[in-house]
Amino acid sequence: MLYDLSLHMGYIYDTPASGARHIMRLMPLSLPDRQRLVAGSIKVSPTPDEQSNFVDFFEHPATAFMVRAPHEKLDIRMQARVQVDSHSIAADFSPLLTRMPDEIAGVWSLKPGSPHHFLGNSPRLTETRAISDYAKQALEPSRTVLQIADALCARIHKDFTYDPDATSVDTSPLEAFQLKRGVCQDFAHVMILALRSLGIPAGYVSGFLRTIPPPGKERLEGADAMHAWVRVWCGATLGWVELDPTNNIPAGSDHIVVAYGRDYSDVAPVIGVLKSYGSQRSVQAVDVIPLK
Repeated sequence: MLYDLSLHMGYIYDTPASGARHIMRLMPLSLPDRQRLVAGSIKVSPTPDEQSNFVDFFEHPATAFMVRAPHEKLDIRMQARVQVDSHSIAADFSPLLTRMPDEIAGVWSLKPGSPHHFLGNSPRLTETRAISDYAKQALEPSRTVLQIADALCARIHKDFTYDPDATSVDTSPLEAFQLKRGVCQDFAHVMILALRSLGIPAGYVSGFLRTIPPPGKERLEGADAMHAWVRVWCGATLGWVELDPTNNIPAGSDHIVVAYGRDYSDVAPVIGVLKSYGSQRSVQAVDVIPLK
């Protein structure tokens, strides 16, 4: 499937900001046999005084920029064309959970995709007793690692309610778990913590999701949004598998990957610091347009 993407992120400050430094991770990745970035561009207004590109530890292209002059708003616009190929799991070659320690020990690499990076605590995710107990309910002696992950994905989808007003970007996984409400970031964080508590490596995926309007309804411009889902390491043979607990589906050709990380802190679309005071408002609009 070929897509045209457009994204607008805007920040409006009550008091003009200055000395603003930001890092952006917005451009979709090119991934072998999965996804190809055909073309893309990012524009920032006001024009940055300094700008540089780099690749982070997890091999994501990122852009750092600085705006020195006072400004009342910051606008970021990204456009890209991406080819996404369909992919599916042919068979479940994942091990039983009891075999996972040996499978992980057999991986000697510490490259970005190594399962060792996705087992322990990470900046936003620390072991939580309530979520660990919740994860154990998905265990059955005959289940493989992939079956456990599928069961957790389905259970979170069933037990949690999608509610964009219930949480914020800074809500902890425990708070979201207790509410049983939240957005894709919350669903993904809870599932990652649950899997790690069982000794299954799991990470966070940031990207875009094509949304399809209900029958008889027109698609609304700007109605799509950035999305988050989970990648699970299912042993040396099967490797990484991506699951979407918000929708209880495996990631497919409607999921467009921007970045992989341990949790949201590794893949935040825009992070930064600035000199200002008072409050700010933000807006976001995304269009994911299929071409063929």
